[in-house]
Amino acid sequence: MTRRALREQVFLMLFRVEFHSTDEMEEQMRLYEEQLEGCSEKDAAYILDKFKRIVEKLDEIDAAIGEASKGWKVSRMAKVDLALIRLAVYEMKYEEDVPVKVAINEAIELAKQYGSDDSPAFVNGVLAKLA
Repeated sequence: MTRRALREQVFLMLFRVEFHSTDEMEEQMRLYEEQLEGCSEKDAAYILDKFKRIVEKLDEIDAAIGEASKGWKVSRMAKVDLALIRLAVYEMKYEEDVPVKVAINEAIELAKQYGSDDSPAFVNGVLAKLA
């Protein structure tokens, strides 16, 4: 898979966090892994590992998002937008091999595909404040 495709899969997995309890996430990861047809073991391991690393840092990531998004509580953000922002913030803060501009651009592109008409601008606005 390309890096973009891997990122998209991590986003789709991360989106599930808002709908399932911590206790259910192991089962969700197993179900998601079963859906990844044609995905190499290496790519599946990358997706699940990155997902777990993001979830471990969610409190820190959400605190940063909350500071950057004045007037918007994290709990009130659209689920798609929040998952994309979380992914991008993780890449910006914790992955040195991902340039900040790339993390922001990829989040905006995914927002165009999965979010509402307002999602790209909202995601860009929050991430620009964190850059």
